[in-house]
Amino acid sequence: MSFFTASSYYEDQTDAEMPGLTGFEASFIRLLDKLTNGTHVEINEIGTSLFFRPGLVVGGRVEHDCGSDQPGARSAGWFLEGILPLASFGKKPLHLVLGNCVTNDDLDLSVDALKEVSLNVLRKFGVGADSETSGLLEVSVKRRGARPKGGGLVEFKCPSVRELKPVDWTDPGLVRRVRGVAYSTKVSPQVANRCVHAARGTLNNLLPDVYIFTDVYSGKTSGDSPGFALLLTGESTTGCTYGGEAAAASSQGGGGNGGHGAAAGFEAGDQEEKEAGGGGAVLPENVASNACANLLEEVAEGGCVDSTHQPLALTLMAMGPEDVGRLRTGPLSSPSIATLRLLRDFLGVTFKVKTAGAAGVEGGLETSGTVLLSCLGSGYKNVARQVT
Repeated sequence: MSFFTASSYYEDQTDAEMPGLTGFEASFIRLLDKLTNGTHVEINEIGTSLFFRPGLVVGGRVEHDCGSDQPGARSAGWFLEGILPLASFGKKPLHLVLGNCVTNDDLDLSVDALKEVSLNVLRKFGVGADSETSGLLEVSVKRRGARPKGGGLVEFKCPSVRELKPVDWTDPGLVRRVRGVAYSTKVSPQVANRCVHAARGTLNNLLPDVYIFTDVYSGKTSGDSPGFALLLTGESTTGCTYGGEAAAASSQGGGGNGGHGAAAGFEAGDQEEKEAGGGGAVLPENVASNACANLLEEVAEGGCVDSTHQPLALTLMAMGPEDVGRLRTGPLSSPSIATLRLLRDFLGVTFKVKTAGAAGVEGGLETSGTVLLSCLGSGYKNVARQVT
């Protein structure tokens, strides 16, 4: 948030159970320093305090090593989530290359979710929405990387804009089709096919338009560890996109990725035993079942964005022009509530929050349980970009 204000940022973690910056947090700060010009960072010897004075986002081609071979490393999705609000405010279009990274895991958003869902949110705010810049906004996977060793390679491109557009995003519509991608690396190609078959068996009972691609990697493009995952996206009649995913977790994994996907145990070993579900491993059918459950839960909660992308949409609304923006979401998640507080403290933007009643109806569509948020944008403009 400090990138959009004139103030500096100070953090004290002396009360934490393990005080000090972690390795992946320090790596993210190094990435911010590469993306900007004039950024000043001071960290004390034990890493418990941080002084941060942001510079101007430059853009251009930037390469960064995510350090997936380090203990406790985070995936490429974790790094890109923090970069998305900044990427479009550079002096030049951004071309970010993340090497030695994890592309899919059970902790963070996968690169597939960023490609299919996150970029759609950016387009709603005018980033890469026109024909001239649409090809400049993309996430591409050059090499997959599963836990624990990773070894993936991801490229992210984003055009530069002068300012964002205000949104009036209140009609979620009805889900008309489901798309998905099942990826596998260093395992039998049948694993991805079984994920697709199991997911279709559930979703075809609800709607006919279901199409799931398989993305099988082998050789040099398969990274350093075996793994597989499934991403499902629901597209509504009004252009809203919901995501639900699940990944086979390595024996060193664990946890969940904020409700966007569920963990599923995966251990390297005999291929036939893994496919049969023996030895504590997970079946591809279980991964598909978890992904379907996550997608249906996001759709049932309503709103125009899923719970994982609420913070991104709220941040872009606050950074928009000095005009009223409106957004309808499902129940606010904990990260979304924390984001609202940060936007108030750093940008001075206060949201008006209105919850729909138990029998809320708008435009003939059921809106019960949803939340309508509105705010006046801070009027942030890209001062680094030359006016043409």
